[in-house]
Amino acid sequence: MRRFLHKLQDQKVTSFIYLFVLAYTILALVWWGVLLYLQGRQITGFERRNLELRIDNVAHPVEYQMELERIEKDERMRTFKFFGEGGTFLGIILVGAFFVYRSIWKHMKLTRQQQNFMMAVTHELKSPIAAAKLNLETIRKHKLDEEKRLKLVENTIKETDRLDQLCNNILLASQLEADRYKLFREPLDFSALLDSNIKELQARITTHTIVADIQPRIWVEGDKFMLQMVLSNLVENAVKYAPRQTVIKVRLHENGHVLKWQVADQGPGIPLDERKRVFLKFYRIGNENTRKAKGSGLGLFLTQKIMEQHGATIQVKDNTPSGACFEISWPLYSVQTA
Repeated sequence: MRRFLHKLQDQKVTSFIYLFVLAYTILALVWWGVLLYLQGRQITGFERRNLELRIDNVAHPVEYQMELERIEKDERMRTFKFFGEGGTFLGIILVGAFFVYRSIWKHMKLTRQQQNFMMAVTHELKSPIAAAKLNLETIRKHKLDEEKRLKLVENTIKETDRLDQLCNNILLASQLEADRYKLFREPLDFSALLDSNIKELQARITTHTIVADIQPRIWVEGDKFMLQMVLSNLVENAVKYAPRQTVIKVRLHENGHVLKWQVADQGPGIPLDERKRVFLKFYRIGNENTRKAKGSGLGLFLTQKIMEQHGATIQVKDNTPSGACFEISWPLYSVQTA
């Protein structure tokens, strides 16, 4: 925590120094322009006085008028030059400052994301490793009956599956981000696929009730493995944040020319200003040091990328009466209804 606060303080100091230097540069440029403008006015005044001493405006009105017009023209050219060059320099400075600040901001944002990811992944790695190690040490040190031994072995396998899934998610995230993963599209009875996977999830998840509202006989062209991952990610995300013994509802139906796929929970919901950021890679709401819910910040990122490759979009809405609803909109031109 102390290390995080120290980095945050460094970022604030860097931002302050950057803005101070930028403000000083702009003020210096403005002051330079003001001085040149005043200097130009002084030159014009000196030339006019010199003109009055050299030429009698009564005896030589034409010559006097021509010289006066030349002086005024020179003054306008100097003024245009001062403001033109000053405005150009100011524009270049502001554009350059914008790109530099954007680069710094992106770097700071990436640093925070990487730190959150490292803390989350470290926790996700340590938990199953510690559990598997404890189970194996128990088997080695104690003479257990067959039932207890098999139960510990089964728990150890589950923990290693968690590690395997985390590694797969990290690899898949890098492939999707680099557009190196190609979907294996095939005709799927999407309604049957969701029904089957919801039953499997319900058998594994005992803390919540999963309710299915699936319109039958909906066929799609999609990647079976990836669509199963999307359902698993959305349901497990709901399990993390929704209170125990509440309902998670999975709904699939047609709405006009769009297929709607929804996963809704009865948790605290997601604030409006966080609803786009939750799909960023490694992003998780809150502080990684105080957060109770497990996760690596990859589930929703993978979900969005997978559905984008299928030609669909995902957004967060409010659930009624409380909670969050992740809604996937899938245009019917890429969906077949049997």
